[in-house]
Amino acid sequence: MSDPALETLMLPLETGAVELSPNAKVLFLRARAGRALDALKGVDTLCVQSFAPDRDALQKSGFKVEAETGETGFDAVLVLPGRQRQEARAQLANAVAKAKDGGIVIACAPNTEGAKTLESDLDELLGGAEKLTKNKCRAVWETVRADHLNEGLLKEWLALDAPRPVLDGAWVSRPGIFAWDRIDPASKLLAGLLPDTLKGKGADLGAGFGYLTRTVFEKAPKVAAMDLYEAEKRALDLAEQNLGSFKGKRALTGIWSDVTRGIEGPYDFIVSNPPFHQAGKADRADVGQGFIRAAAQGLRPGGEFFMVANRHLPYEHTLSEVFANVAMLADEGGYKVIRAVKGKGGR
Repeated sequence: MSDPALETLMLPLETGAVELSPNAKVLFLRARAGRALDALKGVDTLCVQSFAPDRDALQKSGFKVEAETGETGFDAVLVLPGRQRQEARAQLANAVAKAKDGGIVIACAPNTEGAKTLESDLDELLGGAEKLTKNKCRAVWETVRADHLNEGLLKEWLALDAPRPVLDGAWVSRPGIFAWDRIDPASKLLAGLLPDTLKGKGADLGAGFGYLTRTVFEKAPKVAAMDLYEAEKRALDLAEQNLGSFKGKRALTGIWSDVTRGIEGPYDFIVSNPPFHQAGKADRADVGQGFIRAAAQGLRPGGEFFMVANRHLPYEHTLSEVFANVAMLADEGGYKVIRAVKGKGGR
């Protein structure tokens, strides 16, 4: 698939606008795989990526990948900031903090996702910003110089995506996580329809910061264990904090993985609010369909799958293919809640 932001990010290197020495150490924050990464072949590169599908793709391409790094002093730091403003500024500030004095920071964003703001933010931090536009994206870069660095702003922005209490202190969350400072209405609708008769071992696919799992534990006393599957490690870490009161009382396992590649099991029940975006804003039914197939594979015969989705997403055909019984529990507020049961014969 085409990745315009990644392709544009690499243009300063490809065109020679930015030159790296043969022994340069490069850090790539929020890295993504793609053909454009050929520009870094032969370069000592560390990729930082906390989103499991992108981590897996980078590793498959032969890159070293970590969820985070404390290492600093890089000759060049590349970054593809997220769409959420506070998170994006924190990521840009982190890129500056990881670069050595005299090193260079290169960032890129689509024009519709804050490219102009990204340029002005880099200018504010480093006292200047070069730019290159293509593919409806803007790449910006500047050299880190101690005498031009806005230290106060750097410190302020580094803290912008730190975990913090939200919803009157009931949860801990951070910018950049899905529905980070609120309870997503789809998840809330599903939570209200989960039965208190659930029991045994369950799984939460796409667990976010732990809302559905906490609801299950609070409603269903016979649930002994939950596995939380989450592609974004930053969210999974929050979920473990938000479920801390259940430690020692119920078995909890956080699993940082891409659900569409399969899950463990067998489970007595599974709950899920599948994502329908990856990198970009377009709806992607294939992600949710992957969740449905993974749930069917991971359930024991007779096990129940409870999911919520935007009403328009075409999941019914996939559900009917892999489950013996499918029923709509609710259709309101633009969302649908579905209960599916795995057949005794395996389907």
